[in-house]
Amino acid sequence: MKTGKVDVLLGLQWGDEGKGKVVDVLTPKYDVVARFQGGPNAGHTLEFEGQKFVLRSIPSGIFQGDKVNIIGNGVVLAPDLFMDEAKALEQSGHPLKNRLHISKKAHLIMPTHRVLDAAYEAQKGKNKVGTTGKGIGPTYTDKVSRTGLRVGDILDNFEQKYAAAKARHEAILKSLNFDYDIAEVEKKWLEGVEYLRQFPIVDSEHEINRLLREGKSVLCEGAQGTMLDVDFGSYPFVTSSNTICAGACTGLGIGPNRIGEVYGIMKAYCTRVGAGPFPTELFDETGKEIRNLGHEYGAVTGRERRCGWIDLVALRYSIMVNGVTQLIMMKSDVLDGFDTIKACVAYKQKGKQIDYFPYNIEEGIEPVYEELPGWKTDMTQYTSEEQFPQQFKDYIDFLERQLETPITIISIGPDREQTILRHGK
Repeated sequence: MKTGKVDVLLGLQWGDEGKGKVVDVLTPKYDVVARFQGGPNAGHTLEFEGQKFVLRSIPSGIFQGDKVNIIGNGVVLAPDLFMDEAKALEQSGHPLKNRLHISKKAHLIMPTHRVLDAAYEAQKGKNKVGTTGKGIGPTYTDKVSRTGLRVGDILDNFEQKYAAAKARHEAILKSLNFDYDIAEVEKKWLEGVEYLRQFPIVDSEHEINRLLREGKSVLCEGAQGTMLDVDFGSYPFVTSSNTICAGACTGLGIGPNRIGEVYGIMKAYCTRVGAGPFPTELFDETGKEIRNLGHEYGAVTGRERRCGWIDLVALRYSIMVNGVTQLIMMKSDVLDGFDTIKACVAYKQKGKQIDYFPYNIEEGIEPVYEELPGWKTDMTQYTSEEQFPQQFKDYIDFLERQLETPITIISIGPDREQTILRHGK
């Protein structure tokens, strides 16, 4: 019996690594692209043919016309935001109705989830996590506490189920004395529910395994990054789902023995959005320069991203917990103009040097850097690795030795064409 393969693509840092572009580049090799976790708090930006798209819930394989795209059971979906996103794509000439399938088991983000998100953050005061306010956390909370509303619920007795869930939320908000008005949002949200009914709503775990039995190849697409994983990230400043490779199994219903390649995406430097520890963060002009050169502003929120040098301690940890087989380095061109490039190879904590990612990185962590000469070359027009300056080749070799994993793809700009596949890797 022939059997298809499953490869996983995910971020290794604190999100925003450039996953959307890479999925779009890799998609021609696959029959199916499936999102396995996260919600509309994650924006995947793709640029090609002079157009720019930001995908929040829809898999990045949607631009390749003959692919099946699946929103898996591990995703949380906001019908109103999904409707906006899907309509914008359809208006730009990318029809979705038959090529996008949605899991019955994906949970719905309700209007009151967003209000709860704001109420909980307000309650935390200076200890707030820095959520995007999209209702992601409260939706996953309902999922775990077994009170959630799922996409499949819109097919049967929906009004009653929605009213019961909304009443539960309203009781919580009343106890928190939090003022809100969801009338307009709710009206659009219910329109989104009607719109959602036009798509194939499927038992996605059965569909994806049937496709595999037919010999189809599947690319699983993660959102956010490994360091935001609810179990293995910098808790509590994390997202509410498993962003690591194991999340592809639970978020799609795929057996772990199906997983083949695990593509880990990283930037040539490091960024973070929102609160939480960030050992290599730069507060000087260099940090500002990286932010401006890299256009480091959130695709969904517009928030400034905190910027710093690459953190190899955190990357080694990410590679370990994901079982990464290939690395993909994004935004190498952002460092084109620097005289010196720094890389964090270890931490100092309580006077002791450590080379592993510790339980608590909130305080007392000092990065230990190695310095490498910059390449001082504009690489954005290059089309092959043979054109790379020697200093950049040395940087790649250094990273591969430190991370013990091959870097097989290098991005030197935002466009689909500005992607170099390395030979012999």
